[in-house]
Amino acid sequence: MTSSIPMNRWLIVLGTIIVQMGLGTIYTWSLFNQPLADRFGWDVSSVAITFSITSFALAFATLFAGRLQERWGLQRLIRTAGIVLGLGLILSSQVSSLTLLYLLAGFVVGFADGTAYITSLSNLIKWFPERKGLISGISVGAFGTGSLLFKYVNSALIGAVGPAQAFMYWGIIVLVLITAGSFLIREAVVRETSPAADVKAGTGVKPAEVRHEYTVKEMLRTKEAYMLFGIFFTACMSGLYLIGIVKDIGVKLAGLDVATAANAVAMVAIFNTAGRIILGALSDKVGRMKVIAGALLVTAVAVMTLSLVPLNFGIFFACVAAIAFCFGGNITVFPAIVADYFGLKNQSKNYGIIYQGFGFGALAGSFISALLGGFHITFIVIAVLCAVSLLLALMITPPGSNRRTRTAQKKQMQLNPSSRAS
Repeated sequence: MTSSIPMNRWLIVLGTIIVQMGLGTIYTWSLFNQPLADRFGWDVSSVAITFSITSFALAFATLFAGRLQERWGLQRLIRTAGIVLGLGLILSSQVSSLTLLYLLAGFVVGFADGTAYITSLSNLIKWFPERKGLISGISVGAFGTGSLLFKYVNSALIGAVGPAQAFMYWGIIVLVLITAGSFLIREAVVRETSPAADVKAGTGVKPAEVRHEYTVKEMLRTKEAYMLFGIFFTACMSGLYLIGIVKDIGVKLAGLDVATAANAVAMVAIFNTAGRIILGALSDKVGRMKVIAGALLVTAVAVMTLSLVPLNFGIFFACVAAIAFCFGGNITVFPAIVADYFGLKNQSKNYGIIYQGFGFGALAGSFISALLGGFHITFIVIAVLCAVSLLLALMITPPGSNRRTRTAQKKQMQLNPSSRAS
């Protein structure tokens, strides 16, 4: 359970929301692709690689964030990450080569973003162990809200001062947001006790199924860790692939004009954010793996529709909205699932391992599309992976839960011999 230090937890929520909104602004990167290509004479696809590097570096950073938090403390770590992220964007305003762009706007920004993202999210879940899904939804929803709001901020900056100077102002704003938010955050302390008392029945994890806090090594010795990684990889690949090519799908498959198809970018941001909040809260009530299973089913149907059904305006936007909603919900519910299955004490480290599915998912969709030749076959592959992951989601239980249930039943029979007769 978390520390009993008297503290207004909702101030910590506010600080985390401010931090996450600043972190979420990196999802506006696509706005810079064409302006940078026009300014420097680069190929658009080469500029777009920057965001793939950012996404991979974000996921890679989560492997180290927990150890850095132990060494520096949460406030100092988030503040430092905010400064590094802001400086990475500010320095990007001075670059004139793709290599430096990849290094600064890609790796440096992504690594700083991932460090603050995983630690602030995991800390907030520790403060609200009785509302993991809702709180995860609020935090990750703030990340999505940052991307939605800054779509308009960065568009205005690019139009007013050009892409290079826009980096400068963007970096300053993000630095101020994350640094200011960090002052409201306090680090939660989790005692070395069973988290059973913090688990509500609606999560789908019964108190009898929860054991001591898992270390990373202990988690990696369970089959459930690899099952969760596979499910998370599939969920992330489907959403991230759509985010990267949604406008192209509208033009090439649905026959929409460029301006109409571009509206899908805003729709992805809106439904992505809505899914984070709604499905996060729902998972506290109906069970987390039920929510994941439902989201995977809807995603499979939507991508098969995009691949096999003649598209018009309505069908295209309905499928895009469904995939974005489910993707947002999946990445919100997973931090709570990891906490349910492996405990709160090592949440940042444990979720950092599972979160690598995000990094690999960011690369896999584009790689499969390039290897197999286009949207249609890639959507079919995603649908098949969703079906497999759906089965895993229906089968998986917390580590050792079946063994513990049998042990509890055996003890009950020993204490109450009359139960055997019944």
